[in-house]
Amino acid sequence: MRQQLHLVTLGVGDFDAALKFYEQGLGWKKSEASQGDVAFFSMGGVVLSLYPRDKLAEDATVPAGGEGFEGITLAYNTRTREEVDEVLAQVAQAGARIVKPAQDVFWGGYNGYFADPDGHLWEVAWNPFFPFDDAGRLDLP
Repeated sequence: MRQQLHLVTLGVGDFDAALKFYEQGLGWKKSEASQGDVAFFSMGGVVLSLYPRDKLAEDATVPAGGEGFEGITLAYNTRTREEVDEVLAQVAQAGARIVKPAQDVFWGGYNGYFADPDGHLWEVAWNPFFPFDDAGRLDLP
C-alpha cells in the first residue's frame, strides 16, 4: 500500500448546517463532484468530504453512535477494482481488522473498510468517477 491519504470523510449530524459552515463560514468552494448529501472539497491533493453520520456508519457497517464509530473515516483510493481486494488482504495480514469486506456499492464503485490497531476506520475504495492525476492525487472536477 502506497503511503498516501486521498480522502477524509467527516460524518456530520446536520449536513446542511455543516455545508453552510464550510462554504460560508470558512469560504471553501465545494467541488462539482458534490451531489445530494455528499460534499467534496479539494484540499491540495487530499479531499475532504462531508456525509451524514448515520449514512457513513451504514456504509461502513458499524453503529452510528457509541462504540466503534467516531464520525470520521480515512480513505485510500485505488486505481483498479482489484487493488481494493489486494490492499484489504495486505492490511489484514499486517494486523488490521476487516470491518466490511469489499463489495459493490450503490454509487457505482467498490469498497471495503478496515480498522487499524487503534480502531480508526479506513475505507479502501475504487471510484470509477474520480481519476488520478500524474502525481497520484485524486483529480476532482
